[in-house]
Amino acid sequence: MIYKGIYHLFYQYNPYGAVWDVRIVWGHSTSLDLVNWSPQPPAFSPSQPSDINGCWSGSVTILPNGKPVILYTGIDQNKSQVQNVAVPVNISDPYLREWSKSPGNPLLAPNAVNGINPDRFRDPTTAWLGRDGEWRMIVGSSTDDRRGLAILYKSRDFFNWTQSSKPLHYEDFTGMWECPDFFPVSITGSDGVDTSSFNETTKHVLKVSLIETSHDYYTIGSYDREKDVYVPDIGFVQNGSAPRLDYGKFYASKTFFDEVKKRRILWGWVNESSPAKDDIKKGWSGLQSFPRKIWLDESGKELLQWPIEE
Repeated sequence: MIYKGIYHLFYQYNPYGAVWDVRIVWGHSTSLDLVNWSPQPPAFSPSQPSDINGCWSGSVTILPNGKPVILYTGIDQNKSQVQNVAVPVNISDPYLREWSKSPGNPLLAPNAVNGINPDRFRDPTTAWLGRDGEWRMIVGSSTDDRRGLAILYKSRDFFNWTQSSKPLHYEDFTGMWECPDFFPVSITGSDGVDTSSFNETTKHVLKVSLIETSHDYYTIGSYDREKDVYVPDIGFVQNGSAPRLDYGKFYASKTFFDEVKKRRILWGWVNESSPAKDDIKKGWSGLQSFPRKIWLDESGKELLQWPIEE
């Protein structure tokens, strides 16, 4: 995201070693140009019952007053995946070095009523505003029969969320949908548009990371604002037949809207092939891909991307 002219990158980070650990935290780095980065203190670490077994993936939303809010998945004391919220302690600090978790966490949790699998409920997206003034966001999930789905939630205040009666979208036999990303793209040029933009000059993109293949796939389609349903265009199916954002090592990708330069920027995690013993020896594992500008091509049938001008 960009805040007060400074770019912020949050990422999964294990401060105790080069391999994954349940004590995973939200790493945080800042930059003025998306090329040269300075590490900041971790945004937050496991500290509440709702995230005591790890602070997993999530997203940042910039509210209309300019304040950023983070929604993220925590693993609670029962090993269930739940959704939490954190806000900056000092919004006048452009580096956002301190974050505070809500005492009301978790905001969302699997239970007998909603029937959500506690092992398949993670990675809330950046939220968008509906015409009714309510925020919407999706969380990745799947059912026991391998139906992948993007569960839709609505809220007026970002702290009280209501599950929609139906998901934003689903596809059978696709397994768990991780790290979903849902955003509009312009059909009239390469400029990016804000996540809450909806008009006759935009289409929508739904990207999901399929855990069964370890690849990122996207579809292009239409978002019905009245029914809160996304429908891929003819020829697109939200499964392994869909186009990929990258055909190499690339997973758990995420876009954000750069309001200063009017572009949508794509990040992705490069999950390396080296064995854990080599990662431990070198002292680190995994990288972030270079940032790329992403936009819809003139045909409206595929996304184009290019390294950012910087």
